[in-house]
Amino acid sequence: MFFNKIFAAEGLENITIEKIEVLKNKNTVIIHGLSQEINDFFHMENAENKIKKHYNNAVNIELDIEYRLSKNIDECELIEKIKNNIIYAITNESNILSKAKDNIRIEFKNDCFFVISNNNLLFNELHDNNIERKIMKIMGEYNLPYKMEILYQQAEDEAIITAENIFNEELKKSLEIIKNNNVTEKKTAVKFQNNNGFKRRTRKKIDIDSILLSSISEITNDSGTVNIKGKIISVDKRELKTGTTLLLINLTDLTDSITCKYFCPKDFVDEGIEKGKYMQIIGNAEYDGYEKQLIVKISDMQLIKEEVKRMDTSKEKRVELHLHTGMSSMDGITGFKEYAKKAKLWGHKAMAITDHGVVQGYPEAMDCADENFKVIYGMEGYLVNDTVNIVYNCKNINLDSDFVVFDIETTGLSPRSDDIIEIGAVKISNRRIVESFSTFVHIDRNLPAKIIELTSITDDMLKEQPEIMTALPSFMEFAKDSVLVAHNAKFDVGFIKEKAKKYLNINYDMPVLDTLELSKALIKDIKNHKLNTLTKKLGISLLNHHRAVDDANATAQLLLFLLNKLSEREIFDISKLNDLLKEDVDFVKQSSYHINILVKNYTGLKNLYNLVSDSHINNFYKKPRLLKSNLNRYREGLILGTACEAGELYRAILEGSSDERIEEIAGYYDFLEIQPLNNNMFLVNNERLKSVEELKEINRKIIKLGESKEKTVVATGDVHFLEKEDEVYRRILMTGQGYEDAEEQAPLYFKTTDEMLEDFSYLGEEKAYEVVVTNTNIIADSVESILPIPKGTFPPIIEGSDNELRNICFDNAKSVYGEELPEIVEKRLNRELNSIIGNGYSVMYIIAQKLVKKSNEDGYLVGSRGSVGSSFAATMAGITEVNPLVPHYICPECKYSEFIEDGSYGSGYDLPDKNCPRCGTALIKDGHDIPFEVFLGFEGDKEPDIDLNFAGEEQGVCMKYTEELFGKGKVFRAGTIGTIADKTAFGFVKNYFEEKGIDKRRAEIDRLIQGCLGIKRTSGQHPGGVMIVPHDKDIHDFTPVQYPANNEKSGTITTHFDYHSISGRILKLDLLGHDTPSIIRMLEDLTGLDKNNVPTDDPDTMAIFNSPKILGISLDEIDCNTGTLAIPEFGTPFVRQMIMDTKPKSFSDLVRISGLSHGTDVWINNAQEVIRQGYSEIGGVISTRDDIMTYLIQMGVEKKKAFDIMERVRKGKGLRPEDEEAMKEQNVPQWYIDSCNKIKYMFPKAHAVAYVTMSVKIAYFKVHYPEAFYATYFTTKVDDFDADIVTKGENNILNTIKALEEKGNDKTAKEKNLITVLEVAYEMYKRGIKFAKVDLYKSDDRKFLLSEDGILPPLMGLPGLGANAAANIKAEREISEFISVEDIIKRAKVSKTVIEVMENHGCLKNMDKTNQISIFNV
Repeated sequence: MFFNKIFAAEGLENITIEKIEVLKNKNTVIIHGLSQEINDFFHMENAENKIKKHYNNAVNIELDIEYRLSKNIDECELIEKIKNNIIYAITNESNILSKAKDNIRIEFKNDCFFVISNNNLLFNELHDNNIERKIMKIMGEYNLPYKMEILYQQAEDEAIITAENIFNEELKKSLEIIKNNNVTEKKTAVKFQNNNGFKRRTRKKIDIDSILLSSISEITNDSGTVNIKGKIISVDKRELKTGTTLLLINLTDLTDSITCKYFCPKDFVDEGIEKGKYMQIIGNAEYDGYEKQLIVKISDMQLIKEEVKRMDTSKEKRVELHLHTGMSSMDGITGFKEYAKKAKLWGHKAMAITDHGVVQGYPEAMDCADENFKVIYGMEGYLVNDTVNIVYNCKNINLDSDFVVFDIETTGLSPRSDDIIEIGAVKISNRRIVESFSTFVHIDRNLPAKIIELTSITDDMLKEQPEIMTALPSFMEFAKDSVLVAHNAKFDVGFIKEKAKKYLNINYDMPVLDTLELSKALIKDIKNHKLNTLTKKLGISLLNHHRAVDDANATAQLLLFLLNKLSEREIFDISKLNDLLKEDVDFVKQSSYHINILVKNYTGLKNLYNLVSDSHINNFYKKPRLLKSNLNRYREGLILGTACEAGELYRAILEGSSDERIEEIAGYYDFLEIQPLNNNMFLVNNERLKSVEELKEINRKIIKLGESKEKTVVATGDVHFLEKEDEVYRRILMTGQGYEDAEEQAPLYFKTTDEMLEDFSYLGEEKAYEVVVTNTNIIADSVESILPIPKGTFPPIIEGSDNELRNICFDNAKSVYGEELPEIVEKRLNRELNSIIGNGYSVMYIIAQKLVKKSNEDGYLVGSRGSVGSSFAATMAGITEVNPLVPHYICPECKYSEFIEDGSYGSGYDLPDKNCPRCGTALIKDGHDIPFEVFLGFEGDKEPDIDLNFAGEEQGVCMKYTEELFGKGKVFRAGTIGTIADKTAFGFVKNYFEEKGIDKRRAEIDRLIQGCLGIKRTSGQHPGGVMIVPHDKDIHDFTPVQYPANNEKSGTITTHFDYHSISGRILKLDLLGHDTPSIIRMLEDLTGLDKNNVPTDDPDTMAIFNSPKILGISLDEIDCNTGTLAIPEFGTPFVRQMIMDTKPKSFSDLVRISGLSHGTDVWINNAQEVIRQGYSEIGGVISTRDDIMTYLIQMGVEKKKAFDIMERVRKGKGLRPEDEEAMKEQNVPQWYIDSCNKIKYMFPKAHAVAYVTMSVKIAYFKVHYPEAFYATYFTTKVDDFDADIVTKGENNILNTIKALEEKGNDKTAKEKNLITVLEVAYEMYKRGIKFAKVDLYKSDDRKFLLSEDGILPPLMGLPGLGANAAANIKAEREISEFISVEDIIKRAKVSKTVIEVMENHGCLKNMDKTNQISIFNV
């Protein structure tokens, strides 16, 4: 064979050809072969070239060799062959490396090939060309386990150094020649600007002048060296195994984005290279095998200043009065902060914020206002005319009068510019159809295609038909002395009146009845009131919808039905319908118009807040709607504008309303708006208007209206995004929401004064300046500077709260510590109370005290969260179970106390047992040594936050109790705003390009994702946060209100603003629902053991934190080295591993583990490494925020400084240089400083103590009351429980766990939760406790019960039997037994699926299927 001869000539005889593959579309022949030896790359390339030459170089040849190396191969020979191939591969990778053969050596040791270079340029070139990855790919093809590493070894011998320098210079020359050869002549060279204060970032010196600027969108695999500028999207630094740092920069110039790679030398400084900065990069464009995309390998780079593309150079600036932020849900794109930054840069003195239906952007806008920049607060509302328009001009009309029901077909929607092409009518007298009328109307132009499609009327059908001058009088004669009736009469009657005036010079003003409006009042429970929907519901024939004759007949039948409905209600006078049926009309579902509302002063602000609340609470239908009557009521202090093309005025002009009606509408508003032509170009594109000239005419008409009505006319932008290029984000989001016209984005970007003047130049220079500049400034100047959220704090007032708190605390302290309080107690209590009361926080304490007391009286404990446990006053007030004093003993009888202040114990629970030296009573042990300042600061300057964990079933009770305390209208749930997050944004972007079949680089995807982030999607509520308004204030002094996610069924009303915006102004309480109090209550009920009598120092309980042996289980029986499965805080695999690593011996150790496990970057790669490297044991690492302050004070750092450092570190802000200096001055070790800088979030010690206390008490039940423990645990996990699996025994459980684990990452969230439940069930079986089967009559609906046969699962424990079905079954069985399966279905209203679930489990044994009695059962 020809190929074999060539292989033999090149010494490749060992290759056996397996297959030859021809790829015609790529003009390539692939020769697949098999080899037992390493083949020389040089000879393989020669073979490829000879084969290509044989075919006159007409095809590409590729050798694809599969290596199955012989086991008998000599290893030394193998290593040498691989070394030769590595050298060949390197020198063929680039022109630079082709000169490197003598300056690179390869060594092999410890199964690793080391490519060693003594030249730094070569070292960088090796990395830049990804040599390591490519060689490892070769190793993979050889199926060899060898590794590969690139090393730089600096020369020491002078001769070698001299040779290296000479070689260096040659390489530099070669590099410049190679890069200069890649320059494209057509582009203009752009120099690096080195006079801007930024430093070049690489060692390479490149002649920038000769490298031409490229757009990122132009870069391809063939671009070679490129010079690009852009904004940094993201920066990623990776430490490679070789010790080299890889810098990945995603850069965008808005034409596209690209990833840029740089292998950093050891002395590389990356200061300033961060997201949002601008950078210029020189590098080679190439496909990266690791990234699997086109990237730029950086040769040189530097930070540059942002190039400002647009500036407002006009002497006098305009003011934008119509602007949407990201709070215009899924519509506006840019945050107000970015708009304001641009406006200030341009020298604009003011800017409005007018989001759709909401004012949730105000808090951000408020932060942008200053002495030179006014924020004009406003909203674009959805206005509904809540006047009834069923009849017009109907005097002396009753049900038996004459009615002419008619319909018309037209060429469009405008009575002024479009034509009538068909009229159909039916006359009704005495509620009977007596006569009909029908005619086509000839027009002098061709019908639009969409009209032909809609109506099936063609141009031929209109030929030789009467002109409008003839047809219209005929119709008017037919309708003489009758009431005109139409469905949506405003449209049909509007055309008739306009044509009568235009062609007949008649002011045609007939009585009118609108069946659309009448049906809205009389026909309910229907999705809409369109003619075809109504006729279908009522069984009325409508054969050819959108043909005048058929529509008129159907409308006539509808009218007769409606007249009979009126008769049934004994309504006979048609003229009174507007008044009589007003209460029957659902105005909220009426069509709405946009209205631009600006706030003039504080009166207007409060009125707007009232309007926003009303529109969300009482009038929400798809959108929050403003009833015109309410707007009139709250109009004071507001400035009303006509808004965009969706506004009432523009629509009236567009629809050809009468001049009188248009003037009436214009008269209602304070200012009239016109907008750039391109904003409304869609009206021309969809043929609603015939030309751009008609758009201009509408704007001119609005200006004339302003002049005649003496109204200010302003030009606004209806801004939705900052820059023109930002439209892509809105396009992506609108496409994702299903908008058909998403691709046709109007240029709704923030424009300069000159850009707006150009948009309105057709008005003439003087008029354009008036509407763009003069008038917008007049409006801005008429608005006062206001704050939408008042400054200061406004806590609720409880008379006598200061004294009440002091009395409660001291009374409780004396009941615990005795009438003569120990000095340490009295001093701490006085110090805290003075700070609490002095800073006005006593009310917060009293509220919390009352709520906890209420829950305790209801039989539930309350767990504290956060740092409130740092406050001894909170302990004495009964707010928290955590005692922050130093560890101490207390005698419950004689009140003897003993305080351990030498730091020998971290928790009082760890103290050895001791009897009272006075009376012999066993002493109580308490105290956890937590400083109060963690809660309130050394100067009371830290905003306190009391968070409480209530039992889930008690949470709602406590929230209602809060309302009782403060009164109706003073307590609201804390609102939240849900914005687009990473995953959601990724979905929008990914789906957009997939639908269009477009492949985008990951950097560009990343840019687009970032552009979609932070845009509002919905609203919600904090899980337990409530906001309390003081009695002398109204909620609208701070925020509007609404339902969460606008769902009135939620039963709660939330703040309209995100609670973060106002939590510093009015009091926020966190009344959270939590499992732990519920667990404790259920354990008490099952065992009869009071929670207060559960010890926290039981040795057997502490033993489970190191081994499951105390549970009677050996280590090999369960896959868990601790006994903490199902123990809150300590049952997860992550924390169990921490327990194994740290081996806790005491309660205080458990507190540290809790702190470490809840922090971010506190344990992993931080404390864990500190312990492993021997710097400290668990007792010395930073585990909670308190550790930092306490330790630094002990080391000699000033107290306030220590507190400030703690606050910075726990918030993830890291240390400032001055902080590190203060720490080093007191000999704080470097590992401690490094640890502080890594932390992102920290738990307070008080929170950890509260959690661990509950966990240890629950663990006590696990050890000593196992049946009660497991029944309680599974009750909390009932939604994840599967009785079918667990009741079949431990083997079935184990097999199920294994089957689920085999799914790996494909497991669903529910399956992961099920595994956790099954692991606990398996442990339970190993302890000799079993499950009984679910019983139709004995099982509870959701709680696990203790029975003689084992733990009895509830009905909900059956998969597929939900909470409602279980509750219904339980309720019905208590009334009487079920006599059959049919009886269960009927009475409990359960599905057949539920019946099947119960039958399969054996719950319905021997039960009849039906209620029928069989003679065999008698």
